[in-house]
Amino acid sequence: MSKIYTAIGLMSGTSMDGIDAAIIKTDGEDVVKNTGQSLFRPYLAAEKQLIAKEINGVANMQEPCRDDPQLSELAAIITNANDEAISLLAEKYDLELEDHIDVIGFHGQTVLHRPEQQLTMQLGDGDKLANRYALPVVANMRQADIKAGGQGAPLVPIYHQALVKQAGLELPVAILNVGGVANVTYIGESGELIAFDTGPGNALIDDWVVKHGAGDMDEGGKFAAQGSVKESVLSELINNSYFSQKPPKSLDRNHFSLAPLEGMSLERGAMTLTSFTALAISRADFFFPAPPKKWVICGGGVRNPILMKQFHKRLSGEVLEAGELGWSSDYMEAEAFAYLAVRSLRGLPLTFPGTTGVRAPLAGGVIHMPHG
Repeated sequence: MSKIYTAIGLMSGTSMDGIDAAIIKTDGEDVVKNTGQSLFRPYLAAEKQLIAKEINGVANMQEPCRDDPQLSELAAIITNANDEAISLLAEKYDLELEDHIDVIGFHGQTVLHRPEQQLTMQLGDGDKLANRYALPVVANMRQADIKAGGQGAPLVPIYHQALVKQAGLELPVAILNVGGVANVTYIGESGELIAFDTGPGNALIDDWVVKHGAGDMDEGGKFAAQGSVKESVLSELINNSYFSQKPPKSLDRNHFSLAPLEGMSLERGAMTLTSFTALAISRADFFFPAPPKKWVICGGGVRNPILMKQFHKRLSGEVLEAGELGWSSDYMEAEAFAYLAVRSLRGLPLTFPGTTGVRAPLAGGVIHMPHG
């Protein structure tokens, strides 16, 4: 039997709200035990502003460089925030990390994702965290795939497959993660993996609310609940060529624009964008060999009842929340990066032809060992 590792996973996604940290026990293959040890470390307002500013700045660069002084400063801030998340996790569960943890999976913060140019950039210093905690840290898990011609995303499907296998779910199944960008993992009847970004998740809705000075997000779908869909704008949004593009495919957070909604009220815009997210996700069905028997929803979108209502309306098959299967909806991606870190240590593949378009299953991740 393979060694069981205890791993911390750290994830800060395209919603840019903060850092999820979670601990699992796994062999990097079939055995996954959720310890229930997890926490969320929100980005401070100043951190969030700087990240948003730099993402907009990087978007205009032809060949961004990590050594750019502003990006170096942001990388240090992101590393310190992840450092704090690890420390808070250890404190919350009274853990001596050197005694209890084997490896840390560190995603960093994505500030750029242009797979068509073989560019992806996740900021954060894995070396610093490795030395801070005297533990191996696996970072930059997308780079090898991008360099080999893959999309570099999504990375979570192999973890979804392990969860589905362990739960004994009848196939085919679709696992939908609704973060800033939404992505789906389809597991077919013979276990084949198909995965891709479906389109916007919460990011456009969040940006719309921020634009109107009404907070950071449409909490509980309260604004969408008071609005109605503007069908002409929804048609314009869904007409984007991305939705007819065959997978594998992945998106930068800022791929879609709010320009078509100009002049709309906060409430009507929120409802139109909520419908857009759900409609875009429903288009994923076009690329599946057979309709999923179940859609399992995880990520921040689960907490938006208006969005969930749209999923029940638009998606084929039974729609479940991850929590109904005993899975963590909030921390699934953090758990996935713990799982991927163990796979990286073992030299097992992280990406596959059906998930990122890479030619053959490919190992990845940069392993930072503590000095000395």
